[in-house]
This record gives sequence, structure tokens and C-alpha cells, in this order.
Amino acid sequence: MSRYLTPSKIGLLALISLYAENVVPTIASIPVLSFVVAHLLPAASLGNWDRHSSSEQTFIVSIENFQKATITHGSGIPGRTLWDLFLKKLWEINSLDALHVFFDSLTLLVQKTREELQGEVEYGGLQEQHQASFSRTSLFGTFVRRVQLEFTRLSLHDEVLLWKSFVTYREPTLPMWRRRNPSAGNTSYDTNLIGGQFGSSQKIVDLLYGDLGDENQKEASVSTADMERLLEFQVDQMQRTGNRIPDVMRRNYHDMVETGVAVPSLSHYVKFLDSWKAGDYPSSFDSLHRYFDYTMQNRDRTFYQYALLNLAILQADFGCYSEAIAAMHETIATARENKDMSCLNYSLSWLYHFGKAHPKEIGDIQNSGVLGTEKEALAFLKAKAKETSMWSILSTCLLSEARLGLANGESMSVAFENVTRASHLNVVKNIANAVGSQTSMQASLFSRLGITDKFWQPCLWERKLKLAQKGRYGDALRVMDEVGQDTLRTLKNQQYWIAFNGLLRLQNKLHRNDLVAAKHFLSQLQANPPPTPIIAFAIAVQEINLQIRRQDYSKAMQLLEEQSTKAYSEEADIMQQVKLLTLKARIFDKAGIAQKGFSVALRAAGLAYKARILPALWEAIGAVCRVLISLKEFEAASKLLESIMPQVLECEDCELAAECFLCLADGHMGMAGLAKSEPLKRKEQMTKALECIDRSFDGFSRVDDVKGQCEMMAKKATIMHLNGDLVLANDCAAKYLDIERVAREETSS
Repeated sequence: MSRYLTPSKIGLLALISLYAENVVPTIASIPVLSFVVAHLLPAASLGNWDRHSSSEQTFIVSIENFQKATITHGSGIPGRTLWDLFLKKLWEINSLDALHVFFDSLTLLVQKTREELQGEVEYGGLQEQHQASFSRTSLFGTFVRRVQLEFTRLSLHDEVLLWKSFVTYREPTLPMWRRRNPSAGNTSYDTNLIGGQFGSSQKIVDLLYGDLGDENQKEASVSTADMERLLEFQVDQMQRTGNRIPDVMRRNYHDMVETGVAVPSLSHYVKFLDSWKAGDYPSSFDSLHRYFDYTMQNRDRTFYQYALLNLAILQADFGCYSEAIAAMHETIATARENKDMSCLNYSLSWLYHFGKAHPKEIGDIQNSGVLGTEKEALAFLKAKAKETSMWSILSTCLLSEARLGLANGESMSVAFENVTRASHLNVVKNIANAVGSQTSMQASLFSRLGITDKFWQPCLWERKLKLAQKGRYGDALRVMDEVGQDTLRTLKNQQYWIAFNGLLRLQNKLHRNDLVAAKHFLSQLQANPPPTPIIAFAIAVQEINLQIRRQDYSKAMQLLEEQSTKAYSEEADIMQQVKLLTLKARIFDKAGIAQKGFSVALRAAGLAYKARILPALWEAIGAVCRVLISLKEFEAASKLLESIMPQVLECEDCELAAECFLCLADGHMGMAGLAKSEPLKRKEQMTKALECIDRSFDGFSRVDDVKGQCEMMAKKATIMHLNGDLVLANDCAAKYLDIERVAREETSS
């Protein structure tokens, strides 16, 4: 088994020698050199110019790959393509002795040292070279020198194995070689079998090459270096994208292992990453220990802090927060001891973001002052990231600074500035793994401003949320179903998908007034820990909405107070605080004591206005108007609502628009009740109320809100009855009953 040499590397050497012989035309130089370089350099070190090709390479260059790279290019010899010359170069190696001659001739491809030149001058003068030579330290020069060294280290058995593997590797090109050389026969692979001293006896052929078709010949087709290159590429891809090993790459890996090649220790790290993303905690923990135990046996203690870092991240992903914090403390201490600034900066950055996601677990660290305040921590991380050129951490810090500003209700312009700076950094430094966070942050900014056409396209969650707000539950579910299976093979992505899908169905069941099914979906969502605090808050809000639908207002208020205490103790996002205040005012209104929520609604409106969270501001103003209506301030409530209705409609939130139109209809009906002595004004207000009821009914219909639709039909029937139009009143009552009947049938089915 070879550590480095394979038949495909002999093909690369043949292509390099053709380039050195100046038979490659200028127009074909860049494609040929790109092909060779892409299979010599590690995949992670390739630039953007070849990122696409590197992601599709097979790491074992087949003869078809050589044909595809050379057959379309001409050569310096008229009537011959590079593919023809390449075949000639391969078939000139027609014996084991010719293979030795080929490797010996590689010396001419490398520039001579000063001692070799002086020796030639002393013993007969300089020899004239008819081909180009490469610098000894260049990529091609280093490759040629290493190949010669590895060939001299081969034992006789390995040389024969390499030769037979090369014969098998080259065999598919025999029909194409015969087109240019009709004299080539079935035994042209060895010149000793063509009229030589051994003749062409079939017994000799069977004795020497009878095992060419055996599986044992695969052993020399893969080297240990190829396996290491494959694993390094896979680690780079998994760390950059966060996905598991693709099925195609997994099959290639198993095929290479079956050849008998020595498996490097890096395979344990690949298994650790794959098991980690799959949610297999025992396997990932075992593979991580196997990999770093191997490095410790080799006295490579520089990896110790990275072992602790991976262990901390693994423990955190599987909910072992105390163990994760302890491992991260040791990581920071070890990185400081070894003066590894990259590991230290990454560890501090991870600790900061872990604290934002799990504030309870990080309380002791914050009290000890390891990171200082949040702004101080971000300033420190940004400074260190600039010093060490860790652009990924710098981009993450800029986005975290924008997120912190939004959570505290600070200036939106500063948040946009930080996002723009992060976007510029991602483009200039090609930080692909930060683009998702940047897009999510942009979506959050635009959603808070109520600019729906800017934020809902790039982000899957926001897109699904927007479709649900428009009442397009079918389209929203279809968007969720369009997520590829390869993406869902990762545990974290699957957790997000399940949570988003469950929230969507829970909201739909609440609107359909199917409270039994809603409780079932809520129980499923609460059974597993939410992936993020945002999703946990969304589940808590839906639980409160469920109790409101059940008209259990005391239970709803109890849940809301618990959530409020948790939000204030953890210094939650100001948007969550506004949502809780608005919900509290809504509960007071539903319970018939709307005046008690007046100060709460005003506070919610003030916070939303200060933070420029426009959709939440319109919702809070609607809660204020409900209080005004309960105080019989119908005109003030109507004017306030009419002033915000254009902005409410721009948000494209059907439920919010329906609630606002319902409140506006109540205001007009209140003014109609006060205008008993003015028939024309009373009729005008009732007409406006009917128009608002119709608009509200359309909004509730879009989101399938059965209770809202029934309430609108009941109000409309009442107005028709007051107007003396009993026929239309009966029609509205019949439609009310039809809506309830259809909802019951769907619930029972």
C-alpha cells in the first residue's frame, strides 16, 4: 500500500511533463494548470476562482477526468490534441522498467542545485536542456521531488502493485490509443509480451497479470494522502456549512476504506462532526475522545484547548450547560497559557453568545465580571478580532451589536450601520458562513419597521410568518415542505423545522377555534426544549392565546405574569416586553375591565414608539382605543384609528387589520348611538360601521379566524335589525350558523 503514489498521480506527472515540453498552447495553459493545481492543493486552500470545482472533485482523478480536461485543447504538434499526446505519454510507460525510467526522467523537470551545476562544470560542462524546468520550491517542483522520493521508498512488492494498478487504470484508453496506433494489441501494456524473450504465451500472461481484475488491485489506487485530503476537505465543508456528510461522499469514503488504505486519525473527527449534527450524543462524544486521545499520544499538546473547545460546544448543544461552561472555562485558561489568541477570542465570543441564549446559566460568570457588561464584551471582542484578523468573529460582533441595540430599543440607524458594515466585511473577506445571520438580522430590522416587501423573501422563517399573516397557510406549509432532506439531516435544522411547523399549525388551529387540536400541538412543542429563546417566547404567547380563546382569563393572566417576570429578569428584547404589555391590555379588555389596562396600553405604545417597532405600535394603539371606547370616547378612538389605518394596511397583517377595523366599527357605532337626535349623522355612522365590519370580516376570513367571522356576522345582523332590514339580518344570522357548522364539521373530521 502506497502512502502517496497512485496511478492518478502518474497521470498528473505526465500532464506536467507535457507542459514542461512546451507542447501546451498558450490558450490552453490556464485550463490545464488549473486542473493540475486543483488536484494538488488542499481544497481549503483553493481560492474563490476554483471553489466550485473543488466542491465537486472526487479526490481520485479518473482517466475520464483527464480526457475531459485535455481533449478539447489543441497542442504544439499539428493534428494532435493534448489528449493524444497525453495518451502517448501514458502508453510509452510499457513495462516496469519503463516506469523506473519515467520517474528517473523527472529529475529534468526540476532546476538543479548549485552543487549539481558546479559538478557538471567540473565533469564535462553544462548539459543543454530542451524543456522547461520548475523551481525546487514551486508547487510543481515540490510535487515532482516528493513523487521521486516516495517512489524510491517503495518496496519491490509495492512497485509491482503500483505498476499493475497503473495498467488497470490505463486499460480503458486502449481503443482510443489504437485509433492512432493500429499496431497496438491487447498486450501492449507490457512490451515484454510483444515479440520479446518471453513471447506471447498465455501462461506467462496469466502468471504475471492474471490478477489484474481482482479487487486487490484497488489497494494501490488510493493512498493515505488521498484519504487525508478527502477528510480535510470534508471537515472544511462541514465546519463552513454546518451540514452532515453527503451520501455520495459517504459512499466514496467507504469505497476508499475497503481498498485497505490506512485510515488517518482525522476520520474520528469527521465521525464526531457527523454524529454531532445527527444528534447522536454517545457516538459524537466517543469519536471526539478517540481523535484527541490520538493527538495526545503523539505529544501534540497544541490541540488540547481545541479538544476542550469542541467538548464545550458539544455539551451545550445537548443541553449539558454546566458541563459546557466548565469546559469553556478550562479552554480559556489553556488558551491563555499557550498564548493561542485565535482560540481565546473564539472562546470568549462563544461564551458571550451562549450567555445571550441562556442567561440563567451564565449568571455566575456575569457576576464574576469575566466579560463585563455586554457593550464592554463586544468592544473587547471587536478589538481582538481586528488584531488577529479573525474577520468571522468581527462580523458576528457587528451583528451582535446591532441585535443588542434593537433589544434595548436604541437607534435603528445605528443598527443598520452595523449590519451594513458586517455585510461589507462578509463580501470583502468572503465570510460565507455569516451571510445567514446577516440576512436574518436584515429581516428583523425591516419587519420592525413594517416594511414587508423587503424582509420576507430572504429568510425562510420570516417568509413563512408573512404568508401566515396573510392567511396563506397552505403556501406557508408548502414553503416548509420545500426544505430539502439534506438540510433536515442536521439535528439543529430539524429542530428549527419542527418548531416552525408546529407553531404554524398551532396558530391555524387557534384561528379555526379547534382548541383540542391546538392543545395537542402546544403539548408537542412544549415536550422538547425550544432551539432559541425567540421560539420559546413564541410558544409562550400562543399558550396565552389558547387560554384567552378558552375564556380562562385568570389562567391567561397567570401565564402572562410568569412570562413577564422571566422577561424582565433576563432583560429580554424590548419587542417581547411590548408584546406582553399589549397582551395584558387585551386580557383586561376581554375580561370586561378595559379601563384597568389603560396605563399598560399607553406604556406599550410608548416603548414601541421609542424603539420604532411600528407593527407593535399600531397594535398598542389599538389597545388604547379599546380603552377609549369603553370610556365612551368614541370620536377620539375613531380619529386615532383612522390616522394609523394606512400604516396598518401596509404591514399586510390580516389579523391586525381585522382587529383595528373591528375597533373602528365599534367607535362608529358608539357615535351613532350618541346621535339619536340626528338621523342623518346616525345613518352615516352606521354605514361606516358596516363598511368597517365588512373589512374586518375579510381580514378574519383570510386567516380563517372562525370566532372573528362569527362576531362580525353577529354585529352585522344587529345593525341590519336596527335599520329594520330583517331579511338581511336573517341572512347574516344564517351565515353565522353556516360558519359555525362548517367549523364543527372540520373539527370533528
